[in-house]
Parts: sequence; C-alpha cells; structure tokens
Amino acid sequence: MPKKIIFITGGVRSGKSQFALQIGQEYPRPKAYLATAQALDEEMAQRIKRHKESRSWEWETIEEPRQIVKTIKERGDEFSLILIDCLTLWISNLLLDGWGVEKILNETDDLLKACGQTECSFIIVSNEVGWGIVPDNEMARFFRDITGMVHQKMAQEADEVFLMVCGLPHRLKGPDKLSVG
Repeated sequence: MPKKIIFITGGVRSGKSQFALQIGQEYPRPKAYLATAQALDEEMAQRIKRHKESRSWEWETIEEPRQIVKTIKERGDEFSLILIDCLTLWISNLLLDGWGVEKILNETDDLLKACGQTECSFIIVSNEVGWGIVPDNEMARFFRDITGMVHQKMAQEADEVFLMVCGLPHRLKGPDKLSVG
C-alpha cells in the first residue's frame, strides 16, 4: 500500500474518528492511534474511555498531548499507519502552554516534515471550528484562527482530504477530485 497522508475534518460528533478507523482497517498491523486528549475532567475521561473501547486490538494506543512530532520521529517507522486524533486538542494543549502563532505553525511544518520522513502512512483528524459564530473572547478567536491556519497547511500537504458531515464523508481532495493549487 503506498504511503500517504489523509486529513479528515468536520464538526464535533460528525463521525470523523469512526471514518478514520474504517480507513485504517485497510492497513496491515502494526498500527498506532496517537491520542492527544487529556482526561482533565470526568466527562473527558469517559469520552477517552469510549474512544478506546471503539478501537480493535489491532491498534497500539500512544497518548501524547503535545510532543507528537517527537513521537513520530522516534516511533514512526514501527508502524504501517499512525492515526492522529486530534489536531484540535493538540493545538489547544500548545496554546494552554503559552505557544503563539509562529511557534504553532512552525511545529505544524515540523509535523508534516516528520510525516514525510517516515515509512508509514498517516490519518490526521481535526475538528472544523470556523463555521460557527464569531467567538466572544480573544482567546477563542485566536484558537479558531490558528486552527484554520493549521488546517490549510494540512489540507495543502495531504494526499487526500475528507470533510465529515452528519456521518457522511465528502472527499475534497484525492482521487476523482480536482485539486487547485
């Protein structure tokens, strides 16, 4: 199976993770699920538990909320596929650590470079946050803006891009779709 990067975005609870796992079934073992979530409260702990239970035994779970570039560099060649779920939480974690736009965009470039330097394929999941109302506070607007910038970088470099809506995947880039740019 040829190496590639697949980027999946969409709203919360739109079916992104399930679709990513479905695509992942096409890849041979070993496969890794690189989770960026942190169980900072009971609701998030339950959400993480449900996600873990939805994955088959074929997936090795790697929990890494911040240093996904380092993890890929150190472990990427061990797997046929790494599923990163999700970029939105990764960006949030970096922002909460005080990272600014330039540093996050540079880390995104490093992430894409690391993906290109390994032998495995990647499925990268993220939440589309720019379609709602304009947030009422500066931090939320900053988060929305930086997430949009990261998504543009991901979509530009990915071999395939999907937008999930109501559990239905819509191919935006890849086979059978015209890609401009």
